[in-house]
Amino acid sequence: MTTQEAAVRTSDSLRNVRYEIRGKLARRAQEIARKGYEVISLNIGNPALFGFRTPETMRLAMIENFPDSEGYCHQKGIFPAREAVVMQQQGRGVTGVSAEEVFIGNGVSELIDLSLRALLNDGDEVLVPSPDYPLWTAAVNLNRGRAVHYPCRPENGFIPDPEEVAKLVTARTRAIVIVNPNNPTGAVYPRAVLEALARIAERNGLVVMSDEIYDQVLYDGAEFVPMATLVHDAVCVTMSGLSKVYRACGYRVGWAVVSGKLRAAQGFLEAMELLASLRLCSNVPGQWAVQTALGGVQSIRELCVPGGRLYESRRAIVEAAAADPRLQLVAPQGALYAFVGVDRQQLPDFDDQAFALDLLEQKHVLVAPGVSFNVPYRDRFRVTNLPDAATLRTVFGRMSELLSDYAARPRALGAGATVVEAGSRFRN
Repeated sequence: MTTQEAAVRTSDSLRNVRYEIRGKLARRAQEIARKGYEVISLNIGNPALFGFRTPETMRLAMIENFPDSEGYCHQKGIFPAREAVVMQQQGRGVTGVSAEEVFIGNGVSELIDLSLRALLNDGDEVLVPSPDYPLWTAAVNLNRGRAVHYPCRPENGFIPDPEEVAKLVTARTRAIVIVNPNNPTGAVYPRAVLEALARIAERNGLVVMSDEIYDQVLYDGAEFVPMATLVHDAVCVTMSGLSKVYRACGYRVGWAVVSGKLRAAQGFLEAMELLASLRLCSNVPGQWAVQTALGGVQSIRELCVPGGRLYESRRAIVEAAAADPRLQLVAPQGALYAFVGVDRQQLPDFDDQAFALDLLEQKHVLVAPGVSFNVPYRDRFRVTNLPDAATLRTVFGRMSELLSDYAARPRALGAGATVVEAGSRFRN
């Protein structure tokens, strides 16, 4: 191979990084759509794709302040946005926080990377839930750390067992990640479990990183408990934003609030500010929507009660899963997803990636296979409840048809042959 033909070498840091939610399946879905087929995409929680609109007051706030959005702002974000976050935290019972401990970022995604970069050295360990939102595992790996997954088992309603978590702590453990309400499972953690996790962090000097982007997306009276109200003798980083509750994914506005043992956090805060300065600032126009969003009517609530769009879509998923004896589901109590399982006793050769590919190719429905979320099993897949109830009933009807095909030819999902076949189809 000549010098001109030599492939560009990529970073070794990407070796253990994956984000299959937007990976090969999503690219294949685009190819199918370009051929004129309608693909129902349930792989990503993108409200705008399904007709949800950002509240008008937020759009107006951006428009009215657009003339003040043309220059860089402070590296931590504009003061009105940060102060609005402080007021929200105080209203939830979080004490000792000022605008100086609030960082605005280009979505929570950027802040996950920024905070882990500020914290980790080579080989440091971070406790991450399994299943997880895969960006957490990826960001730990990219920032020289090692993700140690603590199980959130289906048989326990996807709620972690604090005793199991405690056994995973070593001298290298620096932080614990909590995603509540949970993506991908929809679990909402009980107060007692969160209190136990807080005590583990305090006993071991761990930084708590609490991903609360779905904090108001709750069903059937589920209670959301802010982690920062429970962590007192450790550092807590609470992350949330406009994307989900306020249906404003494209605004790319998230925030991180550092609370708890702030004296111990001074070096960490300085590191975060340094990194925030290096990226100059986050998107300015979207920040003007924060104060209006947090201080205005919380329209998400009417969507999550009986008769509301999200509630009824969730109900359609729960009922459809219950109607098919091959499907298993822990009814989601929050967030925008359901983590659906398949009964291995009835379909012993079921493979989540092969199923997702067949569902896409044959039924034009795109889901995220469970393995995307760093789990050791291959019998689950994630769907979002953002489509309307009628669409979801149609989707589960197509799933049942495919599962019936599998049952009629049980060896069609032989793990080895099917995965190889799936790979060859991606390549062609």
